[in-house]
Amino acid sequence: MKARYWMGWIAAMAIVGGAHAQQQVPPAAPAATTPAATPAARPADVATVDGIVAALYDVISGTAGQPRDWDRMRSLFAPEGRLMAVGARPEGVYALRAMTVDDYIGRNAKAFATMGFFEREAARSTETFGQIVHVFSTYESRHARGDAEPFQRGINSIQLYHDGKRWWIVNVLWRAEDASLRLPERYLPKR
Repeated sequence: MKARYWMGWIAAMAIVGGAHAQQQVPPAAPAATTPAATPAARPADVATVDGIVAALYDVISGTAGQPRDWDRMRSLFAPEGRLMAVGARPEGVYALRAMTVDDYIGRNAKAFATMGFFEREAARSTETFGQIVHVFSTYESRHARGDAEPFQRGINSIQLYHDGKRWWIVNVLWRAEDASLRLPERYLPKR
């Protein structure tokens, strides 16, 4: 159970406007919004919503000891991007763990060195408004790519924005399924 609890932590906004007035968002300063430390993204990773979601799952997946391409992961996220996990605490309450991309890397690099971890998208629902997209992505986690059954399932809530040139991940919030919260049919793969 403890391993499942921690795997939940590993796996992997609203803008309020006036009802009668259109709010203008100032254009981003090109150099200021993308620090020099942000690695260049693979064009296919950030050209489409499908591409960036697939890249996110791909970059965290691998066999035990397989080095992950952390610069690729960094390239997917907006500089302000975060990853957050909701998980049950032993005392029966739920906690939120918020991480920067580098926090996530630091927390998981050691586990990935000793344990295989493959996560894939099993189903998706998407909402879009202009340059923002919300992807509700059902995930399945396995220790080996060929495992028949996942050891864990849950939802990745992924918020994206498009800056006119590419997609960026702004936030990934996830919650693993457990005995008290099963995935509803609407979030499972269509048969």
